[in-house]
Amino acid sequence: MLAKRIIACLDVDHGRVVKGTNFKDIKDVEDPVKLGKRYSDEGIDELVFYDITASAEERSLFIDIVEQIAQTIRIPFTIGGGISSTEDFRRVLNAGADKVSVNSSAVLNPELIREASNHFGKQCVVLSIDAKRNDKDSWSVYIQGGRKKTDLDAIEWAKKGEELGAGEICINSIDTDGVKQGFDLELNRKLAEELTIPVIASGGAGKMEHFKDVLEVGADAALAASVFHYKTIDVKKLKDFLKMNNLAIRDKF
Repeated sequence: MLAKRIIACLDVDHGRVVKGTNFKDIKDVEDPVKLGKRYSDEGIDELVFYDITASAEERSLFIDIVEQIAQTIRIPFTIGGGISSTEDFRRVLNAGADKVSVNSSAVLNPELIREASNHFGKQCVVLSIDAKRNDKDSWSVYIQGGRKKTDLDAIEWAKKGEELGAGEICINSIDTDGVKQGFDLELNRKLAEELTIPVIASGGAGKMEHFKDVLEVGADAALAASVFHYKTIDVKKLKDFLKMNNLAIRDKF
């Protein structure tokens, strides 16, 4: 059995880590370089850096911060935000990223997934999907940091992403984001059933049981932000708890 992963997320807005609820009410948290080093030292399996306003503001991400974080951590590092071409992939991979996450740009240009996968390998390509439950008992895809609804169905878009060459799917539930009442288990279960590539659950972690629940329904990794930022949940204690519940969890990287 492949070990499940625990991932810390840095949502960065103009050079600072921030956190909101349901993609709104954004509050300042910390310096991303300092926070990234802390997570690496604490034993988080991976780190994800999202420049959350790059796409909406139609600008490139802050590459200098990416370079600084990459130099201070010892764990796999994923970058997302403002990635719209294979040259952008090359730039952030050269800056120290191990994987690159695409979201809005992939919706607008799905071939970007195939091109990046062919150029750099599918292991480098993460398709991030912001999804919100609709009145059709399914989930709609949103872009531009959750600001704009599309006609895409989240499950179908994830399947298309895998077909195009994505190596992982990160599913961000807008409904549960920052609420701390648990991940969207139904959404993650359906994705795990439909896909053969790993599913990263995002949005809703409030206590250790929430990680257990979503990993047990099939997610390969669970991503969280504020519970780690504010030390509500200790990384080592979380891993010990998951191991006690018979989940295969990685030791410190």
